[in-house]
Amino acid sequence: MGKIKSAIEIALEKTESVKGDKDRIGQFEAKQKGKKLANQFLEGNVKSLAELLEKEANAEQESLKQGIFDVLISQITLPITKEELKRIELSCQGLQTVIGGKRFGDVGKQLIQVMNQYMEEASHFEDAIKRQYAPKLRQKEEELSHRFGRPVKLDPFQDPEFVAFFNQNMNALKANYQTAVDQTRNEAVKLFSSNK
Repeated sequence: MGKIKSAIEIALEKTESVKGDKDRIGQFEAKQKGKKLANQFLEGNVKSLAELLEKEANAEQESLKQGIFDVLISQITLPITKEELKRIELSCQGLQTVIGGKRFGDVGKQLIQVMNQYMEEASHFEDAIKRQYAPKLRQKEEELSHRFGRPVKLDPFQDPEFVAFFNQNMNALKANYQTAVDQTRNEAVKLFSSNK
């Protein structure tokens, strides 16, 4: 006949596995702390990630760096506004700190140059698309004005045909620059992984 275990024996067996999980819990908490620090850094509330990392215990430093890295790498995207471009630049600076060495610094600088070029080209591209579509838009305005008996002015973004035309052309431009974003992200992951 099998041995019947008491409730205390069963509880002790279950708590043995909890001891090993304390390390995982500490790592998880350090990673969450890293994510919080990265967000504070991006908001301008933390001046130096390097100083903060030096203060942390070595056991938690890798998880802390991983949390910071996860947040900063997620910011490496195609910008829509100048503010987003500044955030990407700040993210590149933070990634340089977390990754260490000089190699990512050069990659980050190149990305910022490419993103500035993208923002400038996107602005010109938008104007060119509007100019190209303007005759068709004027024709639609004239038709509507004739139909309603009063002048009608259309915003091009209210016209579904223009929006489709605009998105098709802008997506082609974005695809050209997305490659630079993907390469930067891949290089950052590679460098970060090699420094662990």
